[in-house]
Amino acid sequence: MDPVIGPLDLTAHVDEALAVQAVAFGLGPEEVAVRRQIVQRHMQYQGARAYGATAGGRLVGFVYGMPNSRTHWWSTVVEPYLRANGNDFWLDDSFVITELHVHPDHQNRGIGRKLITTITDTADEPRSILSAIDTDSPARGLYHSLGYTDLARQVHFPSAPRPYAVMGAPLPLRRR
Repeated sequence: MDPVIGPLDLTAHVDEALAVQAVAFGLGPEEVAVRRQIVQRHMQYQGARAYGATAGGRLVGFVYGMPNSRTHWWSTVVEPYLRANGNDFWLDDSFVITELHVHPDHQNRGIGRKLITTITDTADEPRSILSAIDTDSPARGLYHSLGYTDLARQVHFPSAPRPYAVMGAPLPLRRR
């Protein structure tokens, strides 16, 4: 059964979404509890929105994001890395993909691609930015195939055990 992609009331479905993220990203209960508060706060930001993928009445993937602001925590962390590479202008007039996760049982079926292109198609901004663990992974392969390029590598977030890459792409995203 092909999943249905559509708008998601992430505030109402935060626990379902975080259950997908926990499995996809390997999060423990403490991390999920912290992220629950973060998601709830993010969804209060102007322009924040989410899309979900459902199959058989179950959420199997989700994406959420918002217009970026240099005052957001994420931007304050990545800005020095971007500035060092001459890329800090990407923080302005961009739509940030905050989270994108697909349950492992449903990965490699185009769901992540459909989620990210659907949400970015709703953006008024001319570009999109995101961060991903800085390894050669299927997620980074997806982002590269959509036109995202590395803006900064080896970005260290407080309490994150692995470094991240910050990536950016002009909108609309490249289709394949």
